[in-house]
Amino acid sequence: MATRPAPSNPLWRLVPLIKPHARKFWGGMGLIINGRFLEAGMPLLLGIAIDGLNAGNANLGWPALGILALMVARYLSFSFGRRFVRQVGAAVAYDLRQKLYWHLELQGPRFFAKYSTGDLMARAINDLQLIRMVIGMGSRLILVLGASGIIAFTVMLFLSAKLALMLLPLLPFIGFFGWLIARRIFAQSTLVQEGFSELSAMVQENLNGIRTIQTHSQEAHEIGRLEEKSNDYAGKFQRLMFFNSALTSTMLVMTGAATLIIVGFGGSLVMAGEITIGTFTAFIFYLAMMLSPVKEAGVMVTLFQRAASASQRIYAILDHEPEIRDAEDAAPLDGVGGTITVRNLSYLHPDQVTGADADGKARAHWPALDDISLTIERGQTVAILGRVGSGKSTLLRLLVRLLDPPPGTIYLDGQDVRMLPLAQVRQEVAFVPQDPFLFAEQLGQNITYDNPDRPVEDVWDAAETADLGETIGTFPAQLETHVGERGVTLSGGQKQRTSLARGLIRGSPVLLLDDCFSAVDTETEERILTRLRTLRKGMTTILVSHRVSTAQHADRIFVLDEGRILEEGNHETLMAKGGAYAQLARLQSRRDALQSTLDQQNSRPDAGGPSAQEGDRA
Repeated sequence: MATRPAPSNPLWRLVPLIKPHARKFWGGMGLIINGRFLEAGMPLLLGIAIDGLNAGNANLGWPALGILALMVARYLSFSFGRRFVRQVGAAVAYDLRQKLYWHLELQGPRFFAKYSTGDLMARAINDLQLIRMVIGMGSRLILVLGASGIIAFTVMLFLSAKLALMLLPLLPFIGFFGWLIARRIFAQSTLVQEGFSELSAMVQENLNGIRTIQTHSQEAHEIGRLEEKSNDYAGKFQRLMFFNSALTSTMLVMTGAATLIIVGFGGSLVMAGEITIGTFTAFIFYLAMMLSPVKEAGVMVTLFQRAASASQRIYAILDHEPEIRDAEDAAPLDGVGGTITVRNLSYLHPDQVTGADADGKARAHWPALDDISLTIERGQTVAILGRVGSGKSTLLRLLVRLLDPPPGTIYLDGQDVRMLPLAQVRQEVAFVPQDPFLFAEQLGQNITYDNPDRPVEDVWDAAETADLGETIGTFPAQLETHVGERGVTLSGGQKQRTSLARGLIRGSPVLLLDDCFSAVDTETEERILTRLRTLRKGMTTILVSHRVSTAQHADRIFVLDEGRILEEGNHETLMAKGGAYAQLARLQSRRDALQSTLDQQNSRPDAGGPSAQEGDRA
């Protein structure tokens, strides 16, 4: 997984995003600079008017009209210029947000194990907002203030070079102190934004786990944790503001010193007759224009350093290459039949932590899958059984490339799945996970997630096959029922069956069902399997389950243990072998018989049901 090198200043990486909007950006900047030139003409006219008054000339009409005309032209120039630059800032933020979101959609499990949801949301909202501000306001501010200083100092040299050069000794002090504080602000800005990410991650985690928090009565504990995290974030932000205030205060001292120099030395030049009172007055106005960048240095440095930190954090995500992606020479299959071949597949999760043996030497964990070989013909229904951790779900995730298999180990219709486009693999191989995820939309929209324009008849057919039709009929809004975030208004079994209907409606040549009947009873499961055999006739279906009742009707059954195929065959063959499958079948049969007896006893009218104490023991 490669990471692209970044330039020394992260803000330079935003330049390519501005290029598509360069005409509007530089047009706006030109108007703003033009406004500064117009503004620079006002003190000259004011100085002429003052000198005219001093000479006894009462005709001030043309200087006044000139100042009025400059004010109107300056207003229009600034107004349109700011609007254009702000539009560019919003457009760049939009483009970067789309780019970031698209990049997130391509990432795999290792990426999301590294970055929390709250952290990613903070980067996508708070950091992008800082980038928008630095382009829409910061770039305009630094260019305007820089132009003001250059224009003002140039005119000051023209009016009185001797007086203007008195300011030069202050410039090295201003530059050095600004550079020193800017480094501190950048480092502290990174800490502030990381603190905001941590705070966002904690809030997001708490909201997702609110039922667990309430169940364990941990509200006060979590509020205390949040208060501690909030105080930590507030402390980091206050330290950032301390550096900003220190820079701003120092710059104000510098501007005050410059003003004293000009007033003191300039006054002596007026008294000596080297400059007029009007020139001196204009000089004071130009001094204010020249010192405006110094006064705003705190704001500018803080904004740019925070934006640089934000850009660095955004591009840390964009530089993260997707771990699962299309091969350069990937070519789609012309129609997928559904034959799956696995050859000598071994897989160890990349982020498995190494352990240590008795001698303290490092050793790797057992692989999730170890030398698996099997063939599933088109149209077969195959069941995969095994204990927790035996590699069942890992195998299914490799088949659909949610995890990337080693080259030359998994084939779809004779073609290595790594040489097929990801989009085709995941379109032709439908995967229904054990832990379903539902969007906070209507029930029908969750079922038709891949294609919202499906006919409503197809939605009902898929719901009926998943044994969800009768349940939907009991809802007042039926398919338009809002299920809430993550399907919170539905039971576990209803969520699993909704997820199953979402997979069935696609009609994909290959269907992977990862223990998606774990939250439904055996009678419901039997009805669903009976309908599946009819619906999926001629198409490949792979079932992962812990129930023999689920597997017994499959054409072939594979029993996994510690990542290896322990047994394979149909139900009758495996029962005759008397191995692990037969032992599991007998154990589950006895358990089901005992449960049936208990249910019958509890349902007897004279049984009275267990007491509360007996129920607690049960």
